[in-house]
Amino acid sequence: MPKSNIKDHIIEVANNLFYSNGYNATGINEIIAKANIAKATLYHHFSSKEALCIAYLEIRHRNFMEALRKFVASKPIGEKQLVAILDFLRDMYRADDFHGCWAQKTLGELGPKDKRIRQTIQKHKKDLLLYLGDIVGDNIANVSKAETEKISGGLYLLYESAITESHLHQNDWPIYLAKGIAPSLFSQTKLKQ
Repeated sequence: MPKSNIKDHIIEVANNLFYSNGYNATGINEIIAKANIAKATLYHHFSSKEALCIAYLEIRHRNFMEALRKFVASKPIGEKQLVAILDFLRDMYRADDFHGCWAQKTLGELGPKDKRIRQTIQKHKKDLLLYLGDIVGDNIANVSKAETEKISGGLYLLYESAITESHLHQNDWPIYLAKGIAPSLFSQTKLKQ
């Protein structure tokens, strides 16, 4: 197997284990066994479990953002695009392998010394928040920077709450509740058509 394929394979195995079992509950030896590789191979590609976790978070975030962008673009301009992240979450929830937010799950397991992983998660969450700001700008006419931040921040918090609570309660009612609340964030604005 080519080196890049081995690295991708290790990340895929770690992805499945970290997301379903948790970061701390997944040991390096388990990853090595499931990937069917030698310990030296893992450490050739990743200097530490932390480095592997960061690669896992990077791949998860990149795939999530690519899929979300396509999903939002498939919706008509206006309210449908503004609440699309919650429809996207509903579809994620309905998937067989939904275990909540991978970033929040990992964050919940971190100690004070895990600064690099925390910074990676913060960067990803900021990226999502900025993208939501772009959606607001693309769908609301004559929106100020302050209003953009208020609306995108509200959508972000609704999404974050809904993903956490739907996983906690093993039910999609938080997603539907968040989607019902979302239009109040931009009810005083003029939507583009």
